Amino acid sequence: MFTYKHIQNVSYPIFLSLLAQNIINVTDTAFLGRIGEVELGASALGGLVYICTFTIAFGFSTGSQILIARRNGEQAYAQVGPVMIQGIFFLFSMAVLLFALVRGFSMPLMNLLVSSDIILEATVDFLNIRIFGLFFAFFNVMFRAFFVGITRTRVLTLNAVLMAVANILLDYLLIFGHAGFPAMGVEGAAVASVCAEAVSLLFFVFYTRFTVDMEKYGLNRIHTLDFGLLRRILSISVFMMLQHFISMSTFLFFFIAVERIGSRELAIANIVRSIYIVMFIPVNALSTAANSLVSNTIGAGQSGQVIPVIKKIAGLSFIIMVGCSLVSSLIPEAILSVYTNDSSLIADSVPAIYTLSAIMLICAVSSVVFNGVSGTGNTLVALVFELVTLVFYCLFVYIVGVRLKMPVHICFTSEVIYFGLLLIFSALYLKRGHWKYKKI
Repeated sequence: MFTYKHIQNVSYPIFLSLLAQNIINVTDTAFLGRIGEVELGASALGGLVYICTFTIAFGFSTGSQILIARRNGEQAYAQVGPVMIQGIFFLFSMAVLLFALVRGFSMPLMNLLVSSDIILEATVDFLNIRIFGLFFAFFNVMFRAFFVGITRTRVLTLNAVLMAVANILLDYLLIFGHAGFPAMGVEGAAVASVCAEAVSLLFFVFYTRFTVDMEKYGLNRIHTLDFGLLRRILSISVFMMLQHFISMSTFLFFFIAVERIGSRELAIANIVRSIYIVMFIPVNALSTAANSLVSNTIGAGQSGQVIPVIKKIAGLSFIIMVGCSLVSSLIPEAILSVYTNDSSLIADSVPAIYTLSAIMLICAVSSVVFNGVSGTGNTLVALVFELVTLVFYCLFVYIVGVRLKMPVHICFTSEVIYFGLLLIFSALYLKRGHWKYKKI
């Protein structure tokens, strides 16, 4: 049975790594918020298109992580490394394909989605540079899956701190044009993010080579594609890939709906999204830990301990988020001032912060329980839950945002529907217990 201390030991390094990684998002938004609302909106839309492509790799790596954690729990260590290596082969091919598609169709795609010509041009400029990051990010997620799966998560903190420092420095130099560098604005933010991801990959490669027992984990044996193993990985991962891509695509739909309300509303949504992502970090860390610990628990033959582990992690997540929500509700102006010095933009954003604070209380529990479902290995069920939930989510966003053009804080209540339905579906599934018989 995993104790709170064990949960903390696994999740805390993940939390620190996510915190450092999301400093990239915060600094991009904060720096661009001091240039203008157009740049802020362009980075939001371009960034979301990039994240939609990235989530394909993230979904694959999450499925791989489940398989790695199961083999780790079974102490079949030599079968861990080949999963990672086959994942790297597969994701490199995906990166080449997605890069070509986005570079080839970025303008016609964004022209369909964005109504403002100024925002359209800035978004395409940002995206055409940002998409180069796929070649580094797709490898990075497999290293992350490996280290989370074997519950050796401290390296994620070191990696992410290095990545964040590189991004902050390059943002400062390239967005504003300091120390003799050109002032590139929104394009500078894209270049900085790509370079930071490259730094992250170099660190992972050298750290793994010199600190990991390559023979123990079978990292020194596979040098060609193993289609049999790749099929087994995809049998779990393909549903995670679809789940993450569809989920993020609907979040892009949310921003498209807000963009049609106005550029001010899009700027508000981007700032609040950045705060949302920061507040989500502890939830995300605990959800990732739940995914890995559930799979390790089943692999160790202790299926009866799965629900108690999920309850412990969900309770811890809720308590943490109560504190975070109280802070954001008490000092919203101070938090918003990190992102912009426009007093009217700050005032217009405050109601959305109050809405966000309430949403995070539901999110804290829902995300952990839902990741517990994925940790059982039944990723098809998780995909079905996601699809059903997103139908209601998109319908609500369309009515409130596109048809009624309601304020941003009302549009954000769509997250209540999303996390509320996921929690209900996931809790019912876990209670029924059919997941105990899932073999991977």
